[in-house]
Amino acid sequence: MAVRDAARGPPGPGRDEETAALLFERAHYRHDPCWLLPVPPRLCLACMLELLPEPCVSLVRKKHVLSCFQDALLRHASLVMPLVARDQRICIHFISMLFELLCNVEDGSVTDLCIEVLIQLTTQLKLEQTIHCLLDECHKELCNMPSMRGSLATLTLLGKLVDAVPLLADKLVMEHSDLMEHLLRGLVYPNEGVQASVCYLYGKLYSSPVAAEMLSGHFREKLCPLFLSTLDGAQTKELQINCLGLLRQLLKYDLFVSLIMNKSALAESTEGVEGTPGKTSLPLVLKKLLLSRDETLQVASAHCITAVLVHSPVKHAPAFIHADIPEFLFEHLSSSSEVLVWSSYNCLILLAEEPLFFSKCHTVYGIESVVRSLQGSLKMNNTELHKQGLLLFAEILTRQPEEIKLFTSSAICRDAGRALQEAVRSPVLEVAAEALKAISAFLRKDHQSTPPVQYRELRALLEAMLSRCADFSQTPLSRRPLGHASSRDSGKAILRRGKFLLSTLEGFRNACRLAVEFQSEPSAQENPFTAPSAEKEDTLEAFSEFLLSACDSLCIPMVMRHSEQATHPNLMEVFLSILHSLFIIVPHMKEKFSKKLASSSFIRLTLELKARFCSSLRFVSEAELFVAVQSFLLSLQDQGERPPLVVFRASIYLVSLCQDKDRALDEAVVSAIRKFLEDIPDLHLVYTHHPLLLKFFLSYPALMSRFGHRVLELWFSWEESSYEELDDVPSAGQSPLPASLAALFHMLRSSPSILLILLDLIYSSSVDTAHKVLIVLRMFLRRNEDVEVGGLIRGHFLLILQHLLVEHGASPSEASGNLPLLLSLLSLVQLKNMSEQELDSMAMKLLHQVSKLCGKCSPADVDILQPSFNFLYWSLHQTTPSSQKRAAAVLLSSTALIELLEKTLALTWTKVDSPRTELLCSAWLLTASFSAQQHYASLQVHQTLSVDLDQVLKVLSFPKKKAALLSAAILCFLRTALQQSFSSAFVTLVPSEAQPPLAPENTVLAPLGTSQVLSLVIGLQNLLVQKDSLLSYACVGCLEALLDYLHARSPDIGLWKSSNNPGRLMFPIAFHVVSQPWNRFLLFTLLDAGESSFLRPEILRLMTLFVRFQSSSVLSHEEVDHVLQGAALTDLSTLSNTTLQALHSFFLQVQSMGLLADHSMAQTLQTSLEGLTPSTSSAQPPLDMLYLGGVAVSLSHIRD
Repeated sequence: MAVRDAARGPPGPGRDEETAALLFERAHYRHDPCWLLPVPPRLCLACMLELLPEPCVSLVRKKHVLSCFQDALLRHASLVMPLVARDQRICIHFISMLFELLCNVEDGSVTDLCIEVLIQLTTQLKLEQTIHCLLDECHKELCNMPSMRGSLATLTLLGKLVDAVPLLADKLVMEHSDLMEHLLRGLVYPNEGVQASVCYLYGKLYSSPVAAEMLSGHFREKLCPLFLSTLDGAQTKELQINCLGLLRQLLKYDLFVSLIMNKSALAESTEGVEGTPGKTSLPLVLKKLLLSRDETLQVASAHCITAVLVHSPVKHAPAFIHADIPEFLFEHLSSSSEVLVWSSYNCLILLAEEPLFFSKCHTVYGIESVVRSLQGSLKMNNTELHKQGLLLFAEILTRQPEEIKLFTSSAICRDAGRALQEAVRSPVLEVAAEALKAISAFLRKDHQSTPPVQYRELRALLEAMLSRCADFSQTPLSRRPLGHASSRDSGKAILRRGKFLLSTLEGFRNACRLAVEFQSEPSAQENPFTAPSAEKEDTLEAFSEFLLSACDSLCIPMVMRHSEQATHPNLMEVFLSILHSLFIIVPHMKEKFSKKLASSSFIRLTLELKARFCSSLRFVSEAELFVAVQSFLLSLQDQGERPPLVVFRASIYLVSLCQDKDRALDEAVVSAIRKFLEDIPDLHLVYTHHPLLLKFFLSYPALMSRFGHRVLELWFSWEESSYEELDDVPSAGQSPLPASLAALFHMLRSSPSILLILLDLIYSSSVDTAHKVLIVLRMFLRRNEDVEVGGLIRGHFLLILQHLLVEHGASPSEASGNLPLLLSLLSLVQLKNMSEQELDSMAMKLLHQVSKLCGKCSPADVDILQPSFNFLYWSLHQTTPSSQKRAAAVLLSSTALIELLEKTLALTWTKVDSPRTELLCSAWLLTASFSAQQHYASLQVHQTLSVDLDQVLKVLSFPKKKAALLSAAILCFLRTALQQSFSSAFVTLVPSEAQPPLAPENTVLAPLGTSQVLSLVIGLQNLLVQKDSLLSYACVGCLEALLDYLHARSPDIGLWKSSNNPGRLMFPIAFHVVSQPWNRFLLFTLLDAGESSFLRPEILRLMTLFVRFQSSSVLSHEEVDHVLQGAALTDLSTLSNTTLQALHSFFLQVQSMGLLADHSMAQTLQTSLEGLTPSTSSAQPPLDMLYLGGVAVSLSHIRD
């Protein structure tokens, strides 16, 4: 105590001992009062800077000062951080001093405190120079260290720093690569604390894909064997956990998995070889951890095994099976830990993909564990655990070889059946569905043949299964208002019922097959252990009669009901198979059962199904018919005769039906058919509308090249439906396709070149046919996103467009009435490319040709211009920045396009000859995009574009009705102009008429006047009240740009003076705009939309503006606090990334203005916000590019 008192000096008058301990008395009098925190703890930062390096101050006191500083950082970051960051030199000195203290003390609690403070400072300062300083200090310390003995604190700091700032991983590897050699030294140093810190740091480095790729050679050549050896020899839990953490990161990459498993295989092959140095096998190390009694290590080991297997079960599973890993995983199924059981299930499911898993009899060893685990897990309230356990059980039951009996006793088989009974009764549909799959696999002869066959148990299982299905099939469909959505929901419900019924019938069919197979087994006729006087329930005969009765009372009614709602061929196939088996099982009931079927509607149903599923009735086999027709056609050709049209039509039809069974025609027959067809005036004379006929013509190049165009044209002209109702269904809720369309889609997938014929059809066919083709292509592209046809379509379209511009250059609109349809398809191809991609040479050529096409049109050619503008806009926004620059340069070089845009924009304020609103929207969005790209990249301007600013402001003040998107597009343009301070080299703003000289205070705001500013603000407020989401984004974005423009131009210019005090300073105009009382009414009108409406991104951005310009009359400090409290109580992970960004900006603005009242709540909210990255938000990220009323719109362009 005396040392402490001597160090701090005598206490000053009125200062308590606690405060005195925080001040360095002999130096404090020299310090500016600004360094003293105004709130507890009363810490002087200047004193702290002088006290901590002072050798005569006790370590206890230094620790106390550091602890108080950490507390201040947590509770009063908004007060502390500005003091620390006010001078870069002081900041760096402070970092260096703390690092020196960290390296020079041996007290673990002090080093931990130093590390925590350093991490908090670097993460909150967010200054690159301070981070560089800290990394350099760490690098220097490790390089100058003769041994790794004192490296623990430095290594721990580096690991936690990279954990707090993940981007440092790449920087550390790129700029401090020689540190890796020191990490290797640490890994072999005989201190598990140092080894653990090295593994922790390695784990953080390998968590970055970029750093991991750069370190791949380091791992291959040096780290791999050392790491495996360290993992194998780890004794402390800290080292074991950190090694497993590093392993989990490594196992994310296929390269590292292969390296580790190859090393392991080499170690196993050399095990026991004399003179071979000891090597480590990963499966054996993980096996040792599975055997440990620590649940955390067991779970982590199972996770690592799973992480290896997911890369390739076939490749890696044998190593784990040979290490007897399955044996210990089966043992862990008896654990009371749901996490460990779940992890073991996952591993075993992947191991079950390898035949060795079964041939080494692991399943025979573990089946009892699986059954007991399943029984136990079903008593828990964990649906996912139920599903995973049933999935494993079904995999084992399905894949188990017949020659290796799975159930070694009837007791285990009985328990398995009872567990499946309980599972199938589950109220959770997904669990019951998994149980049905397991039941189907369970009802196999080799699983049930362990004597005695327990028919009573089988009957109970089937009753439970059928009862669950009957309950589900009778559940009423949800009653909703009529419309597309309700019909889609109803369709989904019927589809779910059909799948469940199919699984049930498959299980019942397997039970029937079981009864058929047991008929030839004398030992399976009855249970020999049943007392002679007992009722004969456990006999095959009783079981067979039960199957017949169950089919009669449950299966048939369920199938009949479902067939009235949907057609399900697979289901009917299974059902008819059941009926066939029942006639064999109970032959003495055949007549009675037949009469029962006849008396029901079953015969009518069968005939209807035959009509639906069968194309024709034949009295000879398909193979014989196929050969006969071919011989007939060849003989006609040999004799030089032509068949009559009726005969030839029938011949082609029969050949097309027969060759569907993977039979190919001889080349001579194809040649003969082609010659016959060439002599026919028109293909429609021998055309029969059938999918197989279409497939026939498109399967042989000789026929497709000559007749493909015409046969597809006939196909679409015969199709009665235009499929528009299917085209309206979004991809997330796709309904089943009609059979004819499904067949065509199958052909398109197998031969994408057919798409080129369809493109030609769109261009050259009648409008009705072309429209059908367009809808079909649109659906195909939406439903088959994996089919890469963009290049094919774009290349062919480029040829069509070039041909059109050569032949009809003067007036392309007269070339083909279907050109707009082709352009629409081109836009759809763009829509498939949702991710940003570089524009290749094909895309640049298309961009050039489409811009030329636009330049040859007038604003009246809306049908051509609308899809063309969409394509140009999409090309500009759905690509990389470098491609955006190239695309913008190409488009700006087209003077005809720019002139067209100017004419189109001018039609916005005319009532005569005004084009459709959609075209005006696209024109304004394109102009805004051109202007932004030209300004950003300083692109050459070949033709300026003039816009009447007065008319723009007038249109926004008096918007058209039902034109929210148009207003948003114009606001996007105006925002761009404001951001450029009206200095664009591309856009020239001209007044509509001669203007009077501007007042002196207005010259600074030019070309805007004060009255125009106020009028625009009122217009924005009126548009915001419409509560249209997209329009609101545009309004807030424009308001932000306007206030930035006003603040930059006139920070001290006001609007009025007090009549009582003419010398009073005038308010800044930006402050005046924000402080209008009507803004408060506007804000509360917007907040009236719902309980959490304050979390809408546009409202958060609006409130951020009010806070930034200190408009407490609109949004008071108490209301700001209320908003933050509401946000703190919200589950932020459910919010969209856009909302999170807006909330974060609002929080930072409030923080910078010093308006945080509840600092504890604010700290919690800040931590939550910083902890959330775009990938951790559970909200579904919205698509950036989409069509709104036929207009391509980039949400980020409107919003940001």
